[in-house]
Amino acid sequence: MELGPGQSGIAGLTMGEITLCCLHDIRDGGARALEATLDGKPTALVAVRRGEDVWVYRNRCPHFSVPLDFHPGEFNTYRGQMLMCAHHSALFRFEDGLCIDGPCQGASLEALEVRRDGCWVLLEG
Repeated sequence: MELGPGQSGIAGLTMGEITLCCLHDIRDGGARALEATLDGKPTALVAVRRGEDVWVYRNRCPHFSVPLDFHPGEFNTYRGQMLMCAHHSALFRFEDGLCIDGPCQGASLEALEVRRDGCWVLLEG
């Protein structure tokens, strides 16, 4: 099989994209720890989900650059709408990562571009 420009050989996946997980691996209103190699380094990520929507951020609070989870993979969410930093109780909106309460109010989580292909959540490259 010969691949054209931008093709990877996997249906729906283009060169430079990374499959992170299936949407259903993330609890609706919850968060899930993920990891991807970015710029040649393993990078901790967090995915949050509301219904069929999913957003992915670097797992790093803008306050002191600490992980958002206190224990690896255990995230706190509030009312299925906000992700809470386990260290400083800062609250970040799912949809844009903006801190609306806490010591870093007005700062944002570092968002990564993702898209869905069926149930798959793909990190765009």
